[in-house]
Amino acid sequence: MSSSAPIFVAALGATTPVGRDAWSSAAAVRAGISGFAEHPFMVDTVGQPMRAALAPWLDIDLMGVARLEALLLPAIDQVLAPVLEEHPGALRMALSLGLPSPRPGLAHDVRQQITKSVQQRYPKIFSAVATFPNGHAAGLLALDAAVKKVAEGAFDACVVAGVDSYIEPTTLEWLEANDQLHGAGPLNNAWGFIPGEGAGALLIARREVAELLRLDPLARVLGVGTGFEANRIKTQTVCIGEGLTQAFRGALAGLPDDFRITDVYCDLNGEPYRADEYGFTALRTKEAFESASDFVAPADCWGDVAAASAPLHLVLAAIAGAKGYANGNVAFAWASAEGGERGAVLMATTRGSA
Repeated sequence: MSSSAPIFVAALGATTPVGRDAWSSAAAVRAGISGFAEHPFMVDTVGQPMRAALAPWLDIDLMGVARLEALLLPAIDQVLAPVLEEHPGALRMALSLGLPSPRPGLAHDVRQQITKSVQQRYPKIFSAVATFPNGHAAGLLALDAAVKKVAEGAFDACVVAGVDSYIEPTTLEWLEANDQLHGAGPLNNAWGFIPGEGAGALLIARREVAELLRLDPLARVLGVGTGFEANRIKTQTVCIGEGLTQAFRGALAGLPDDFRITDVYCDLNGEPYRADEYGFTALRTKEAFESASDFVAPADCWGDVAAASAPLHLVLAAIAGAKGYANGNVAFAWASAEGGERGAVLMATTRGSA
């Protein structure tokens, strides 16, 4: 990331299986509260109820794009609340949105449907909407694009968001067919993941815009890196973290000389290939970290939330800094998509002076 002006995180939003807003979700993750439950009607190959992390206030019959919208729009509402209160309609704002990558159970026109819903709900707020259908890495690709546009002055501020839900029955069956669904018994995968759902959102802006909105910045974006991994899951190849290393190095270029990273957030979900990839990458970049093995992987609370992962990780990092329980001044988050996209971000919290 190369920017001409410092970019700050000024507001947060979230909906997760463990909280209906950003701050309650962060509190639940800090407390180790699990949102795992038995699916009301989906069973696995041994006849046991599938485990999933469900947003408990949503009707299980709400599916498809409607479910994604029910998760996403309240998160965006939380971020926009201070904007509309202080300066309605006067800012040049955009939305940069991470979405699921194509898969069974996902509408082929999900980008168009969600973009239409956003424009109808906020008809005079966003002058542009960009979508990134890149799964786990989508939020970081969205952030990278947004930071560049805001820094160069194309927009005053941007909402960066991500949303996903694995709860569609066809999607759950696809996960199990690919041996990715966590379960017990000889026919199930003990190293799979718990499917989850959620949405995260951030308002990023230059300092003068945050001050105009009377918002105290929660964090500063120091660097964003992206990469691509050719040796992907579900292929006959071995991944040694080359794409993720590229993303790490791009983000770490913004690390001040006298700082080491103490807080790491990631989308590790129990699948061995993710852990292996991170292990190779951490060995190549270990000098930047106090302890690369000391990380927060909130999939153990709200399940694997895929395209919502990175925005939610940044919500956690910003709140940890704001509430004073972060380990240090600099946080790092990364994400790894099945399609090969990789992303990482370096962020200074308000505890630090970076």
